[in-house]
Amino acid sequence: MKNFILFDNDGVLVETELWYFHANEKAMKELGVTLELEYYLELMKHGGNWWELAMQRGVSLEEVNRARERRSRYYQHYLRTENIYIEGVEEVIRELSEHYRMGIVTTSRRVDFELIHHEKKLTRYMEFVLCEEDYSRAKPHPDPYLKGLELLSAHPNDTIVVEDSQRGLTSAVHAGIECAIIKNDFTASHDFSAATYRIDSLNDLKALLTR
Repeated sequence: MKNFILFDNDGVLVETELWYFHANEKAMKELGVTLELEYYLELMKHGGNWWELAMQRGVSLEEVNRARERRSRYYQHYLRTENIYIEGVEEVIRELSEHYRMGIVTTSRRVDFELIHHEKKLTRYMEFVLCEEDYSRAKPHPDPYLKGLELLSAHPNDTIVVEDSQRGLTSAVHAGIECAIIKNDFTASHDFSAATYRIDSLNDLKALLTR
């Protein structure tokens, strides 16, 4: 019996991962470096740093830092102008909140997260949101989900994580929490063999939890 749910954000509650890639791709192109999607996805599995590719090709750290700032502006532009919402998610989250205590554990920066959820449609049902500034080591380390357990005063056996990436799954597994991987075409190439469950949508999570 599960009493607590910890949600990843990007790719689970909102469709933002493709736009984050495009923002990075654009900033890298301005440095004269092509960021291939396959390479990006491979690094994403383990939380790698694609900026090292630019530095390996002679781009200075100062130039990379300026490119990071441009990337953030591009990404925030996409968040303001593109449709990032997943149909039906709010209804499922509202229903789940009647039976479970919930939180969000994301690798997003707080400023980006607040822009994504400025209308508070989903966060109103959550007890907390953990962003990258709120823990010492990011996914795939267990720190983010261990912090989530601490805030809920929850035991791993009473908790389920909902993720869509390999590094998120690894983080949950290392924290000792069962993980349900939600289908996402963007991360379809990731290795999800360690997942406890595989679901097509959050609607399936409701059925899973009542088994």
